[in-house]
Amino acid sequence: MPAGTLYRGREGMWSWVAHRVTGVTIFFFLFVHVLDTALVRVSPEAYDDVVATYKTPLVGVMEYGLVAAVLFHALNGLRVIAVDFWSKGPRYQKQMLWSVVGVWLVLMLGAIYPVLGHAAREIWGS
Repeated sequence: MPAGTLYRGREGMWSWVAHRVTGVTIFFFLFVHVLDTALVRVSPEAYDDVVATYKTPLVGVMEYGLVAAVLFHALNGLRVIAVDFWSKGPRYQKQMLWSVVGVWLVLMLGAIYPVLGHAAREIWGS
């Protein structure tokens, strides 16, 4: 391969990868959600057992991961729409990506701050 022709994966590629990963994550959650909700028709006791397994700290962390995935996927989707349908979109796609990442970080920090405060109060008392 001639020097200088290898694609090195800039922001556009990583946003594409993140968009696909978050999309698959959301799809997987929706699939599991439909299955466990349908379980109530088969056996309400089994449904209660499955839902009880969701009340663990690990699932709580996974729920924040789901929020992060949905939020990034939505914000990046708006960026993709702007790139596709705005005549100047391709020119500003990198700036729009960093704006998406910034807004995502601010919203995620805002979402996790109360949880960290609650966890600190539970651990150290107040």
